[in-house]
Amino acid sequence: MTQTPPLPPAAAAAPVSAQDGTRFPCEQCGADYRFDPKNGSLTCAHCGHIQSVRERPDHGGGLRELDFRAALAEKLPEAEMEVTRVSTCPNCAAQVEFLDQIHAKECPFCATPVVVDTGENRHIKPKGVLPFVLEESAAQASMSDWLGSLWFAPNGLQAYARKGRRMEGIYVPYWTYDADSKSRYSGARGTIYYVTQTVTVDGKQETRQVAKTRWTPVSGRVQRFFDDVLVLASKSLPKRYTDALEPWDLSDLAPYQPQFLAGFRAEAYAVDLEEGFHQARAHMDRVIERDVRFDIGGDRQRISGIDTQLSEVTFKHVLLPVWMAAYKYRGNTYRFVVNGQTGRVQGERPYSAWKIAAAVGLGLALLAGAAYIGAQQ
Repeated sequence: MTQTPPLPPAAAAAPVSAQDGTRFPCEQCGADYRFDPKNGSLTCAHCGHIQSVRERPDHGGGLRELDFRAALAEKLPEAEMEVTRVSTCPNCAAQVEFLDQIHAKECPFCATPVVVDTGENRHIKPKGVLPFVLEESAAQASMSDWLGSLWFAPNGLQAYARKGRRMEGIYVPYWTYDADSKSRYSGARGTIYYVTQTVTVDGKQETRQVAKTRWTPVSGRVQRFFDDVLVLASKSLPKRYTDALEPWDLSDLAPYQPQFLAGFRAEAYAVDLEEGFHQARAHMDRVIERDVRFDIGGDRQRISGIDTQLSEVTFKHVLLPVWMAAYKYRGNTYRFVVNGQTGRVQGERPYSAWKIAAAVGLGLALLAGAAYIGAQQ
């Protein structure tokens, strides 16, 4: 059996938290290392020393999946579990994790002050992590470009966001699910044919070709293997934002190591494993229905029933990189998220009342001008 290589000296010096501002002391000066997306290494912010992140090989190739049924029965190995201190944000419900010495902090998702809960959170450890590719400056540039493309965004907010204010690098929790599906279906295949009909229009008889559908009962089987069906395990951001950050290239997932989180933060999952599977199953059912319609063929399809059996259901808890900014502007909070792998941006779309009024006024003026020109012709 291949032995896992020892961690580099910096990582061997026990990190202070693997989930909130993970810290590794620099072997040269003792300051904190930070994972640098540019070179994929740990870099000391004080002396510039670089320490490589050595990825552990995962036995059997790829990231090892965990058994879904065993997890529901609470029979996962103890090595797959961990305990952290978590507080729920009273405003957006984010599961914010803290270092032992921190007792209050600002929520990175909505800028609301959060007081640390004294309770502990036992949860499934991350199995994989998609390391940040974009540096903070690149994420800020992507966000500024996106804001600049919003015609009706207040100029003040655009200027406020472009002042180089810090963005939070956060690893957002997701579940991935694998499953082998076999489905039986029954329904009908519709074949379109045409008949000639004679109709009377304005006292005259005309012939028309009228489409009809001939239905034939059918039944059959389809099967599909689902690989890495991705489900957001956070409730702190609207799902429409995070869905719009896709696609993610999960082929770049690395076996989880706390070094990747050095200098960043991670949110604990708020969607549990079973709830996440219900969302994954809904996605699978939509794909299976599409497969059934394709298998039925014809011009139209009717589905009477689909009976699906899933087997070999497995899962992973993974962390995906997001740059986030929560800005308070004139009493309102605006949140922006940037895909830390691709730079894709989503967020609140603020509107400027005077810009909208000016646009409406300009539109009315153009319409009035066009009407006047038309009347003179």
